[in-house]
Amino acid sequence: MKNVGKAVVDTIVKERKENGEFKSFTDFCERMSGESVNRKCIESLIKAGAFDGFEQTRSTLLASFEGIIDTINDTSRKTMQGQVTMFDLGNTEDEKIESMKYSFTTLKEFDEKELLSMEKEMLGIYISGHPLDKIKESIQKVSTINTLQMLQMSEENNLNEDGKQVKYVGIINSVKKKYTKRNTLMAFMTVEDLYGSTEIIVFDSCYSKAQNILLDENIVLIDGRLSIREDEPVKIVANNITEFNPENINNLSVQRSNREMMNQKPKVLILDITNANEIQKDRLRGAIRFFSGDRNNIAVQVNINGELKPSGAIYCNEDILGQFKEILGNDNVELK
Repeated sequence: MKNVGKAVVDTIVKERKENGEFKSFTDFCERMSGESVNRKCIESLIKAGAFDGFEQTRSTLLASFEGIIDTINDTSRKTMQGQVTMFDLGNTEDEKIESMKYSFTTLKEFDEKELLSMEKEMLGIYISGHPLDKIKESIQKVSTINTLQMLQMSEENNLNEDGKQVKYVGIINSVKKKYTKRNTLMAFMTVEDLYGSTEIIVFDSCYSKAQNILLDENIVLIDGRLSIREDEPVKIVANNITEFNPENINNLSVQRSNREMMNQKPKVLILDITNANEIQKDRLRGAIRFFSGDRNNIAVQVNINGELKPSGAIYCNEDILGQFKEILGNDNVELK
C-alpha cells in the first residue's frame, strides 16, 4: 500500500494482537498515537478502505482525521504536563465522552467510481469492486476477445491468430507517449478488463484521432488486430479507439459531443469556489492539474466572492466538464 511500509504494518498488527481489535477510527488513532503511523499513512489507509468496517464514510474521515489527530496530540501533551482535561472527568457515559472528544465533518460518501479510483491509486488494484462490473453484459455484446483468452493464446503460442481482427473493451490504466522517427506521437497503453490487463499499441494515425479520450480510467472500445510473437504476451495493435457507451454500443456519442463543443467554441471554464470546502478545493486542484497539458482548449477562471482569477487552462470535453460539476455542483460550473 502506498505510504504504508512494513514497519507500520508490523506496529499495527502488534498492537492489535496485544490489546485487541480496533473498535473505531478514533480508537485506532488513539492507540497508534506516537508510533510510526503518521498522517500520510492514515490518509492512505482511509483511501484504501481500511476503515470501511467502521461507521464513518471515507469522505468524512478524509475531512476529519487531521483534526482528530491534533486533538489526541494536544490531549497527550496536557496529560504529560499534569493538566486535567475533559477526558479525565468521571461519571460520564462512554458514548458521551466520545462525542465530546472528537468532531467529525460528516460528508456524503464519494461515488463508486471515485472510491475505486482511490483504491487503485493506493493499492494498484481494485478491492471493493471493479468499474466494469455493472456494464459486463454490454461489454460481452460488443467485444470479441478478453484478456483471459489472450493469456491462453500466449501460453499456447498460437501464431496462427496473429493479425486477427478483434474488438476489446477495457479501462485505461496508463498511457505512455512516444515520438516516432517522423516526429509524430504514438502511444503504448495498458488497458484492463475484468480478467487482467494487456498492452495496446497505438500508432500515430490512430493516436491523432483518439488522443482526446486516451485518459487514465476512461473505458474504451478498441478495434484492432492481434500481435502475437513467440515467447511474448499477446498485444493488440489499435486501428480505432472510441469511448465505450454501454447504453448504445454502436453510438459514438463522445465524438459527437466533442464536435458540438468545438462548434460552440467555449472560451472560458468558470469555477465558483466561494462556498467550496477544503476537500472540494483539493479535488479541484488535482483535476485542473490532471487535465492540463499539450491539448488545452479552454482557459480556466476561479470565482471567489465574485472576483474572477485566472487559473491556467485545460483540455475539456463533455465528460471532463461533468467531473468538475461532480466536484463543485452544477450551479458552480459554467462555460462561457
